[in-house]
Amino acid sequence: MRIAVCDDEEVQRKLITKYLQEWARERSQLAETVPFPSGEKFLFSWEDDKFFDLLILDIEMDELSGMELAKKVREENEEIPILFITGYETYMAQGYEVSAIQYLLKPTSREKLFAVMDKLAKGKKAEEKLTFSMDEGLLLLAPSEIWYVEAAGHYCMLHTSCRQYHLHHSLTEMIKILGKLMEFVQCHRSYLVNLKHISAITRTEIVMDDQEARIPISRSAYKAVNETFIKNYGLCENKKHRG
Repeated sequence: MRIAVCDDEEVQRKLITKYLQEWARERSQLAETVPFPSGEKFLFSWEDDKFFDLLILDIEMDELSGMELAKKVREENEEIPILFITGYETYMAQGYEVSAIQYLLKPTSREKLFAVMDKLAKGKKAEEKLTFSMDEGLLLLAPSEIWYVEAAGHYCMLHTSCRQYHLHHSLTEMIKILGKLMEFVQCHRSYLVNLKHISAITRTEIVMDDQEARIPISRSAYKAVNETFIKNYGLCENKKHRG
């Protein structure tokens, strides 16, 4: 589990990090904590690194508050759990706007933080990561992090929400690895796409969640892709539309 701790109070930041490390050790969990002293520094890092399993945000920070930061994160990611740390109960009602999982009042209690982490770990299904080969070595990714795979000569490019990787695998090999998972479908002879990250399907292309990535869909694959999508996500799934 990779956790961002964003708080402009160094003492509080170190305390939360200490509690998280103790929780991980006592629960035999793997946990990496990444501290940020301000919302601005988190956003700067977020541009290139979005691989977090939990965000712990202080609400009352100078310049960019935790609530404002959460709203910016939600523009790109609707699923990542957000836990607010605050000194005032009056902020709690605002959490519904960004789907916060919970609030903890300062001073942060070790027991209450442990309870939140236990609940989160219990509710989070362990997703086995897959191993891929590339020039730099090995790449470990959970299937849900993969948006689509694109053929590139004898090898392929793997795309996530924030970057792409050149893999030493052919598209045929990737189809064998990912094709057995119900969320992946081949929409074109050169593309394999994750249904979970599709925003729209038209007769000629697939639009991904960021509204920018557009993937061609062949005439022969359109019916199967559409039917598979509807079977798994239904006609009225939020933000999903077909043309």
